[in-house]
Amino acid sequence: MSSTSSGSAPSTSSTGPSDGPMPATTPGPRTADRPASTPGSDRSGGRKPATRRPGTSATGAAVADAVLVLVFAAIGRASHQEGDAVLGVLTTAWPFLAGAAIGWLLIRAWRAPTRVWPTGVVVWVAAVAGGMVLRAVTGAGIAPSFIVVATITLAVFLLGWRAVVALIRRRSRRGAGSLPKENLL
Repeated sequence: MSSTSSGSAPSTSSTGPSDGPMPATTPGPRTADRPASTPGSDRSGGRKPATRRPGTSATGAAVADAVLVLVFAAIGRASHQEGDAVLGVLTTAWPFLAGAAIGWLLIRAWRAPTRVWPTGVVVWVAAVAGGMVLRAVTGAGIAPSFIVVATITLAVFLLGWRAVVALIRRRSRRGAGSLPKENLL
């Protein structure tokens, strides 16, 4: 029989699933800022540590996609000198916005919203394909030249910003923790 006195639990050590040895827990009352620690739990009291604020990246990516589809529609309407700026842009953009939204749902883009592959590619293909299908169903034009221009422009917009983000992240990871050679003594 073990001899623990005064009802307090002995200190224990445990190894988490991926983050190495855990520090020993100390007996004492649980408080809101000191959750109970159990063997096998991670250091955050059972919660996974956040690497980014939830929703921030996905929200920003969804807004970026929507704004770029609107810019695509605005450029197209301006190049044809079509009037009714705001309503006209929305009328032109809605099928592509709907297609992009379908792409977001299909790929669950909120999981990795800034990845070029597969997120960006699925959102782009869905925006073009869905946009063209909806335009055809509603009687809007889908001339072959328009399909080509929309495909190329939306690829540059919807894949381009993701590629820029990937490049910035790659360079910041490469530069983090290393000093430029000219600063080394």
